[in-house]
Amino acid sequence: MTKKQNIQVALIQQANGAVVAQNILLLEKNIREAAAQGAELIVLQELHNSLYFCQVESVDTFDLAEPIPGPSTDHFGQLAKDLGIVLVTSLFEKRAAGIYHNTAVVFEKDGSIAGKYRKMHIPDDPAYYEKFYFTPGDLGFEPIQTSLGKLGVLICWDQWYPEAARLMAMKGADVLIYPTAIGFESSDSQEEKDRQKEAWIISQRAHAVANGIPVLSVNRTGFEEDPSGQTKGIQFWGNSFVTGPQGEMIAEAEGEKEMILYAELNLQRSEDVRRIWPFFRDRRIDAYAGLVKRYLD
Repeated sequence: MTKKQNIQVALIQQANGAVVAQNILLLEKNIREAAAQGAELIVLQELHNSLYFCQVESVDTFDLAEPIPGPSTDHFGQLAKDLGIVLVTSLFEKRAAGIYHNTAVVFEKDGSIAGKYRKMHIPDDPAYYEKFYFTPGDLGFEPIQTSLGKLGVLICWDQWYPEAARLMAMKGADVLIYPTAIGFESSDSQEEKDRQKEAWIISQRAHAVANGIPVLSVNRTGFEEDPSGQTKGIQFWGNSFVTGPQGEMIAEAEGEKEMILYAELNLQRSEDVRRIWPFFRDRRIDAYAGLVKRYLD
């Protein structure tokens, strides 16, 4: 399939509330607005239908999960068809009783499911208790073919792992996409908050540089309290951004503001950059066997 060289993209940075139906209505409003502004590829944040429920471990929360295909894929698929867009969503998937995934679903312009990706790296940190909810992904690092090119979709915690980005790029991804839910714990100092946010940005820009392809990172925003009261909740830091194949910032959201971030991608630049920075040519694949080990003593 011939991919377009120039793509209009939109990232929706949104604050969510406790009512799923209201979150979905706001998402639809923003998706329609982005499409009206010419966006062909629209990307939503991680677990966009609900609050970020992983701050606590509760068996009742599994009621939020749904099958794929299911109600959300029906809704967003129809929206993609009506607007003629490629849409990247992030859903809480119920695969079977006791097996749940954090799953990105990509819709083609005709509303069909182009493919899905199940989050591979699952965190278990204070206020991010995802191992309680999500079975690690089993679909590997496979780019999803669309009419706009191959999308290397990864999710949040995956963004800290250069191996994931590399494997997507090695399989022909034209762009890396990271739906995300990450923020500050209020007890941290301002200096620590700044370090964490900058590390997040630098890591993903580095994936763009190392692989010579653009990166789209869309984060949620807004404050979400910890229902258990054990922490002071999470202030999601937003700062969604689009970077080019040399790590250059193409577009960056205004901090924690709710907004739609627009950018134009020129996929030809990836070819141009890889000709002057041929990192794939010079990789010493004969010397990397240790990368499949947990640690080298």
